[in-house]
Amino acid sequence: MIISVSRRTDIPAFYLEWFFNRLKEGYVLARNPMNYKQVSRISLKKEDVECFVFWTKNPKHFLENLEKLKYYNYYFQITITAYDKKIEVGVPRKKEIIKDFIALSKVVGKEKLVWRYDPILLSEQIDAKYHIKYFEYMASKLTGYTDKCVISFLDSYSKTKRNTKDLGLREISSNDMLRIAEGLSKIAREYNIKLESCSEVIDLASLGIRHGKCIDDKLISRIIGVNASIDKDKNQRDECGCVKSVDIGAYNTCPHLCKYCYANFSLNTALKNHGMHNPNSPLLFGALRGDEKIIDRKVERYFNDVQLSILD
Repeated sequence: MIISVSRRTDIPAFYLEWFFNRLKEGYVLARNPMNYKQVSRISLKKEDVECFVFWTKNPKHFLENLEKLKYYNYYFQITITAYDKKIEVGVPRKKEIIKDFIALSKVVGKEKLVWRYDPILLSEQIDAKYHIKYFEYMASKLTGYTDKCVISFLDSYSKTKRNTKDLGLREISSNDMLRIAEGLSKIAREYNIKLESCSEVIDLASLGIRHGKCIDDKLISRIIGVNASIDKDKNQRDECGCVKSVDIGAYNTCPHLCKYCYANFSLNTALKNHGMHNPNSPLLFGALRGDEKIIDRKVERYFNDVQLSILD
């Protein structure tokens, strides 16, 4: 079973104590975001978790906690963009994130660290030249410490438009995408970083950018040392290439408060829910009310019980 930690919120940045408490207990409870009364009990036992995929904008606290993951396989997706606190309100300084990215890479290896430069947005102040300038700066710092960078362009959901209305964003055309992608691709090649797109309809293959998988069975196969081919996750968008995984996060709980975030429908609700977090609870926030239906999530194994072999 592949565990996503998490598309829905930044657990490594804000809920790491809770995560490791759940690791000790061997399970976590996660509400169905479409049905509040339906709760899944998800195993976090060593023999059931084949790989953790961590998503974060701040990996700092993992450096002192890696020993707790010694019996697990994992990799990180770390987002570093070129935006200031007007857009990414609670995100640390990018120089600090880069420093921690490099420190983590030196310990776990560059293959396990994926750099995310996403989402790419445009405004009067932020144009193609802006992205190319700062992407090159970041690539120059991260070269040798990651094999891959993932890019995507901002999707204009209604909630995203509401939360970004003060930023003066403009629609991104196909020509914009091609121009930016061409510039980033050239830089990535110079710094020996493979570029992939995330959940994009546009085909950038002619620029050397292929459609990627953030939950990537090929990368996991290399990390584990056992090949497996896993079906696409049908719960994700058609454009998403991710394979099947189980997410243990919750929407509306990330205090980074990035204006473009699709996982925070309301910034005020995110702060309110964050205040309801208990690191000793099986739920990320809040408590069981007693009227929920708790279902044990089926454990799907793809790598022939390879976890058992590494524990011998």
